[in-house]
Amino acid sequence: MIELLSYNPPGWGGKLLLGLLHSLEIALGATCLGLMIGTAGAFGKLYGGPVVRDLLAVYTTVVRAVPELVLILLLYYAGTDLINQLLAALGFQRLDISGLAAGIAVLGFVQGAYSTEVIRGAILAIPQGQIEAARAYGMSPGLMLRRITLPAMLPFAIPGLANLWLIATKDTALLAVVGFEELALATRQAAGVTKAYFTFFFAAGLLYLLVSLVSNLIIGRVEARSRRGMPSIKESR
Repeated sequence: MIELLSYNPPGWGGKLLLGLLHSLEIALGATCLGLMIGTAGAFGKLYGGPVVRDLLAVYTTVVRAVPELVLILLLYYAGTDLINQLLAALGFQRLDISGLAAGIAVLGFVQGAYSTEVIRGAILAIPQGQIEAARAYGMSPGLMLRRITLPAMLPFAIPGLANLWLIATKDTALLAVVGFEELALATRQAAGVTKAYFTFFFAAGLLYLLVSLVSNLIIGRVEARSRRGMPSIKESR
């Protein structure tokens, strides 16, 4: 087992760690993209016009209803083909879209729908007195967003966004079906060559668990910092 998991060949440890790095790159990029989409989507749903709200409702409903594997296959193949067809029609050369960029775009699009609802719920949880006080002081919408809305909604949004981050780290395994070499595909290749299925899938499970444990530790510190000055659960009872 030690020889199979060693970092240097003939061990496969280095390949597994490289796959883990690719998984984290995709998860981080998709989460950031999803946060940008989700923030814009939440404000669009709350403060946009009827057309914007209807379009966003269709987006969040479809993405949350269709299985993620189906969406990944659809967006990965059909999306990249559509972009290249559009470029060809406009007289430009076809793009060779990298697997990393495509993976981030696909998972970010999916994450954006869930982030929209998480952030929308967090904004609705802000006590309205704070918003009214900011308006009474004559704050501009941008200043109110930066000084009131975003800091006040953060404690309510962090638990949901933390779950989305952990989901994103695992959803990267779905990209193995389109041939992107992340941790799941690297594990399957190593197990297929060596026939040591239990060893490699158990090692991959430990790596995913380690990512979750470290993430929970960091998220806990961020959440505690965002809740400074707020009553604790024990005090509110």
